[in-house]
Amino acid sequence: MTTSATQTRVHAFADDALRDDDATGVAARVRAGEISPREAVDAAVARIRSVEVLGAVAEWDDERARRRADAIGAGGPGAFHGVPTAIKENVVAAGLPLRMGSDAVPERRSSRDGDVATQLLSTGAVPVVQTTCPPFGWTATTERIADVTRNPWDTSLSSGGSSGGTAALVASGALPFAHGNDGGGSIRIPAAACGLVGLKTTRGRLAADETTKGMPVPIVVDGVLTRTVRDTARYLAAAERHRPPRSLEPVGLVEGPVERRLRVGVLVDSPLAPATDAPTAAAVRATGELLAGLGHDVEDYDAAVPLRFTEDFLHYWSMLAFGIHRNGPRMFGAGFDRDRLDPFTLGLSRRFARKIWQTPYTLARVAAAGAVYDRTFGDVDVVVSPVLTHTTPPIGYLAADLDFETHLERVSAYVGFTPLHNVTGAPAISLPLGRTQDGTPVGVMIQARRGADRLLLELALELEAARPFARIQD
Repeated sequence: MTTSATQTRVHAFADDALRDDDATGVAARVRAGEISPREAVDAAVARIRSVEVLGAVAEWDDERARRRADAIGAGGPGAFHGVPTAIKENVVAAGLPLRMGSDAVPERRSSRDGDVATQLLSTGAVPVVQTTCPPFGWTATTERIADVTRNPWDTSLSSGGSSGGTAALVASGALPFAHGNDGGGSIRIPAAACGLVGLKTTRGRLAADETTKGMPVPIVVDGVLTRTVRDTARYLAAAERHRPPRSLEPVGLVEGPVERRLRVGVLVDSPLAPATDAPTAAAVRATGELLAGLGHDVEDYDAAVPLRFTEDFLHYWSMLAFGIHRNGPRMFGAGFDRDRLDPFTLGLSRRFARKIWQTPYTLARVAAAGAVYDRTFGDVDVVVSPVLTHTTPPIGYLAADLDFETHLERVSAYVGFTPLHNVTGAPAISLPLGRTQDGTPVGVMIQARRGADRLLLELALELEAARPFARIQD
């Protein structure tokens, strides 16, 4: 732990079985017999307990993790055989409660693994804990009425959301990698806040959870947060082997950088939000300069985003909250308590009720957004932009008890870039390529047309090699 007058940095890296390795490195040492899965799990448990100040754990599953580790032994076919990991508290996982980050949801434990948990387990990884999220994953921080999840780079800051618990544990070194999901930026936002790699894949590439399969337009994508691009690439390849995508060409294992030189568009300001702040804009421009230095053709880019996009996304988002408000007992069981819903969920629900007449038109535009995105992408191969319009806010800026209008205004201004890819189904990746003056991470996002996940990973590998990511333990 490093302390100054302005920040407290917390990490869990230690001279133990996990060392400084990423998930790929831990898996290699398990396969080589240098460490056992049980030793890896025990080290992860100790590390997580050492950073309890982060408030990232929703539920411990360490006893079952030890049993799983003992049962699988040193050998196994999975890409991450024996590597400790975590599952976010908003997907179906056997033996764990589906709390959704909300006090309104009853304490009921799932009897089986859902498709997302099954896909994660197919890699051979061993879940040790369940990680925190804000109520129903609506917002860009992981803060609830009674507790918050903190950023390990600076514990006064948000860890992002909604996969903030996962991000805090991976960034702090407590776990090599862990599960997250992204319905409006919820993998990419905490990746940006906590200095991680966060890939939101093309819609349909990975398994969907039972909690999201009924959406009229499936905006949520599940995946992982990692400290290295190779871990993200290896997870995607393993997940596709378990469940090949039905309508997309599989990515396969990406192991090297992009070979051809690309046309790269650079977008600094979102057409949907206030101007990007100076540290974030500087990180994006520096990434453009780096790409130009690597031989890519870099040019300014103007995003062709429909004028009604923000209103359409907010209406769709509000419709989902309205569904939970009205149908919570049917969705989560008889113990669902509407009186314990948080102000933001209630505010979204009421917003939808006032504008319910817009729904058929909104759904039609949201359903068509993917084709519009591809058609208007332009003649570039990828676009480099901020993940967020400003640097990571302090705890409390998006507090769970904030009045709805203030919360909505702040979060809408903050997440001016990420929701586009959830609505369109396009892939985008957050990379920790920038830093503020005090050393906290700034994420840079790269986006591409639908299906071009491999290109994003190849370019990410090239950027990581050219500008290695900052390490919290240094």
